[in-house]
Amino acid sequence: MLRKLVLSVNLLPVTKPKESAKPRLQGIVPPLITPLKARDELDHAGLERLLEHVLAGGVHGLFILGTTGEGPSLSYRLRRELIERVCRQVWGRVPVLVGITDTSLVEAIALARHAAECGSQAVVASAPYYMPPDQAELAGYIERLVAELPLPLYLYNMPQMTKVVFEPETVKRLANLEKIAGIKDSSADLNYFDQLLALKRLRPDWSMFVGFEHQLAEATHRGGDGGVNAGANYHPRLFVELYQAVKEGNVARETELQKRLMEMRRIYSVGSSAAGVIQGLKCACAQLGLCEEVLVEPFGPLGAKEREQVRTILEALKL
Repeated sequence: MLRKLVLSVNLLPVTKPKESAKPRLQGIVPPLITPLKARDELDHAGLERLLEHVLAGGVHGLFILGTTGEGPSLSYRLRRELIERVCRQVWGRVPVLVGITDTSLVEAIALARHAAECGSQAVVASAPYYMPPDQAELAGYIERLVAELPLPLYLYNMPQMTKVVFEPETVKRLANLEKIAGIKDSSADLNYFDQLLALKRLRPDWSMFVGFEHQLAEATHRGGDGGVNAGANYHPRLFVELYQAVKEGNVARETELQKRLMEMRRIYSVGSSAAGVIQGLKCACAQLGLCEEVLVEPFGPLGAKEREQVRTILEALKL
């Protein structure tokens, strides 16, 4: 039997919690899925349960409105509601990072200001998509964006979706901007990640995260600061323990957890569409009783046969 998680959360008033000086962000920062009930309607109860489930797993931060959160496909109204609800419930227990990636600089800045008002600690931006900029245009865009941001910014290298890479020379140029706090790399290229790590000589205060979860251990061994890993939505403890095993030099435990992680990743190949990863994640979370399985259109949930495959994988993981 799959464990069903039922929680009830009383949300606090929207008042920005007191800020305190914090060290460089390290560890596991799940890119949260966005629980939905319908096209433009949040699954409020599901969001509450999901947040408490992830926080109970010992994660070190949260990233909302990223690729896994279907951020660019959500209405601006719903994005703002999500930011408000997440910040209100988390209430400073861990840093909340908000994705502001957009084709419009004006909208990105407006969302960042809303995130600051709600109490988030940082924002995250990848390259603007649809009309791909060259490297000079990309650097100029980020420089103009940072100049008007009320919060620190993490860069997000996601070339599969944006068709643009933050080339190492561009990142080196942007390292001159004090308000940039680090970068999340989802290129799946560890040689590229090594080039980013070399920039720590210029910015030792930067956090450098890897997106592809099967690379978490190796990237951490190479000097990375942790992972922004989608599987932590439904099994956060595994990722936290894997990160800790690497940091502690516990090779046997690392090997055991890495094997389990690779078994988990089979969930992502159950679906056949471009949203297969999100379909698998939302199906897993739904089967654990965390939230509903609704995706942003044009994508839909998995079929009955695929759901059974996900159930089998979860049962093998004893979830």
